[in-house]
Amino acid sequence: MLFDLNRRLAAEALGTALLVATVVGSGIMAETLTKDVALALLGNALPTGAILVVLITILGPISGAHFNPAVTMVFALKRELPASEALGYVLVQIAGGVAGTLMAHVMFALPLWDASLKVRTGGAQWLAEGVAAFGLVVTILAGLKFNRPAIAWLVGLYITAAYWFTSSTSFANPAVAIARSLTNTFSGIRPADLPAFIAAEFAGALAALWLTDWLLRSKGEAAVVAKEVHP
Repeated sequence: MLFDLNRRLAAEALGTALLVATVVGSGIMAETLTKDVALALLGNALPTGAILVVLITILGPISGAHFNPAVTMVFALKRELPASEALGYVLVQIAGGVAGTLMAHVMFALPLWDASLKVRTGGAQWLAEGVAAFGLVVTILAGLKFNRPAIAWLVGLYITAAYWFTSSTSFANPAVAIARSLTNTFSGIRPADLPAFIAAEFAGALAALWLTDWLLRSKGEAAVVAKEVHP
């Protein structure tokens, strides 16, 4: 079933909004209920992974469930999404993410706009963001090729794991990073730290695209490509 662009854009905005509302809201709830940072991180990671399974399952058939400008860039470079539509996806993802942060603030009776003061910077965290985005894109592309019905679970489980094995707690998403800069709570990031995080996320996604283009190409597909290049 094919959906028109307006419905796909609405699905991307809605999905990103609910994703960010979950990330920010669960972070606020976790920080409220416990002073144990490890337990708070667990309380943030599990809902995020769970909501991704739900959102990809229900909205994936409409828009592809990108909810992430880095993922949209990958599909545009693969020529599976026209550049003009990809730009629309990115704009609504950012708008949806901001709306998700505002929604979480309203639910917890916090100031609507509250720029984060949480420092997230340095080479280790930049590398972690590159690794997080790299792993996410590899998971998506390999999952789509080998086990498409499981893609929602694969992405949800990957992000849950990446919260714990990356020093940055795996934003892996420029739209989510922007939205999280607007909350001075557990999941926040200083606006000044955004550019390096976003650059690392796009770099990781590009590296994953390059690798999977080679890694996932079967012998027959490689022969066809070689013939096209050297007829």
